[in-house]
Amino acid sequence: MIRSMTGFGHEEFSTGLLQGSLEIKSWNNRYLDISVSAPAWLSVLEPKMRDFTAARVTHGKIEIGLRARSLDVPVRASVDTEAARAVSEALRDLARATGIIEGPRLSDIIAIEGILGFERELDPERAWQEVFPVLESVFSAFDSSRVIEGAALERDIVNSLLRIEKGRESIAALAPSLEEGIKKQVRERFEELVGSAIDESRVLTEVASLLMKYTINEEIVRLGAHLVSFRRILADQATPAKKLDFLCQEMNREVNTIGSKSNMLAVSEAVVELKDALENIREQLRNIE
Repeated sequence: MIRSMTGFGHEEFSTGLLQGSLEIKSWNNRYLDISVSAPAWLSVLEPKMRDFTAARVTHGKIEIGLRARSLDVPVRASVDTEAARAVSEALRDLARATGIIEGPRLSDIIAIEGILGFERELDPERAWQEVFPVLESVFSAFDSSRVIEGAALERDIVNSLLRIEKGRESIAALAPSLEEGIKKQVRERFEELVGSAIDESRVLTEVASLLMKYTINEEIVRLGAHLVSFRRILADQATPAKKLDFLCQEMNREVNTIGSKSNMLAVSEAVVELKDALENIREQLRNIE
């Protein structure tokens, strides 16, 4: 079962401690790149969420977004009194210097960053115990979307694979004609040079030499073997993209060799079809894990 690298999962939740939403979405990426966004007071959960995902996904750019507000988390306020006094004195000095009679108000002082702070007294383990089931549920939906899209990609890949197999069969059927054409061309050249006094051994030697150079039987056999391997890997491996892309490169090499060895129009047309199908497969492989 193959999976697409693109997926999406989302869920609204409310627990005894938190209320909010969790979202997972992903795009194609050559490597695994996971980013987690959460409120600052829940940042302690980010490594756990990242590890959870990394254990289940191998490729793709993944974004996890946790939005939450606390329902049962005590909040402790703190005041930097030394800084507040310093700010108050500075504002009084500024008021005297500018001739302003009114002194600094409390709202002026606490508006300065760092004077008044808030800190949630969060129990990380309790928070994780409540977020973890939500994360599992959202990831399940996310993974299901990847499986569904992966099945569609697999169907398209298989269709392109059928095109390659059909093209290979048509080329294999033309291979004997290619060899007969070589033999005919050699004999005609000898007849042009020496007439009817042909040395059959020389003809056979020249034919054998050209067949070694231009026959495409080996390429056809190797292409068939690659197709068998491709189907096996596609069926058996959960993350086959890298190996299948390598096989596409090998198949493309065989197809190019066939095209360079033959000048038959039918073979050239089949080669164009094979190359187009291979390119389509490689494009789809960039979308799967």
